[in-house]
Amino acid sequence: MKKLLLSVFALASYVTVNAQCNELFISEYVEGSGNDKAIEIFNPTSAPINLSAYKLVRYSNGSTSASDFLQLSGTIAAHDAFVIVNGQTSGGATSPAVTPALQAMADQLDGVYPAPTYMNGDDALTLEKNGVIVDIFGKIGEDPGASWSDVFPFTDASGTWWTKDHTLRRKSSVTQGVTTNPSAFDVTVQWDSLPENTWSGLGTHTNTCAVGINDMEKNISVSVYPNPVSGNVFTVTSTEVIEAVMLYNIVGQNVLSKQVKNIDKKVRLETDGLSKGLYIVKVLFENNKETTTKLIIK
Repeated sequence: MKKLLLSVFALASYVTVNAQCNELFISEYVEGSGNDKAIEIFNPTSAPINLSAYKLVRYSNGSTSASDFLQLSGTIAAHDAFVIVNGQTSGGATSPAVTPALQAMADQLDGVYPAPTYMNGDDALTLEKNGVIVDIFGKIGEDPGASWSDVFPFTDASGTWWTKDHTLRRKSSVTQGVTTNPSAFDVTVQWDSLPENTWSGLGTHTNTCAVGINDMEKNISVSVYPNPVSGNVFTVTSTEVIEAVMLYNIVGQNVLSKQVKNIDKKVRLETDGLSKGLYIVKVLFENNKETTTKLIIK
């Protein structure tokens, strides 16, 4: 599992705890080609959560009763993501095996058919704790046709299809799940749409919930110069010895890393090949301390 990156909205001297960041929720939905399907679950709290009380449940084709479920196992670390991938390892032309590269990203594989990750764009999914719903994807009891769309009444008869043949990523501003079945599922409110078979973000979720580094940020001062960067070089300076600097884009991809071999409080980095835009600079120190700031490349 990959470590959570701070959202650009949480980059400040102090990180404020959001009172809603208290329960697991679904953070990514991969409805790829064939059986290339996955669900990511995110822990927004400051403590690890044992998954033995949780299930991923599917309500197929507008059913009001659970069609199948997966009992989750393992533990999600604080501010971390947990990936469930379809477990089909072999199959014919009409039911192909899951791409090995996608299965390699799994923290847990789903069971044999029927199982939740055989969703195909018109199935509602719930995350449940001891039988109580803590998050809903879709609308239980509604069959939208092939897919939910982005225009009311949000069925395949109107608008652009979103849930079939797409990867959907929960917006970073969402801090808790949907616990009551919606009157209508407008997928655009809480989700961003990515192309089919996009898996690069699995295992990492950017979110505005606190990440427990308040005390570290209070005691460590970091500056980035120049910011914005108009050339191809910037310098990170800190009040403590720097061990490494890592640069991430706004979707959580690590685009630049530099380990510091010498005892230094200043690190110079080059931005050759990086696109213009907003980035997150993560600075690592000894004793597992870290802090972040934002950087703009012009």
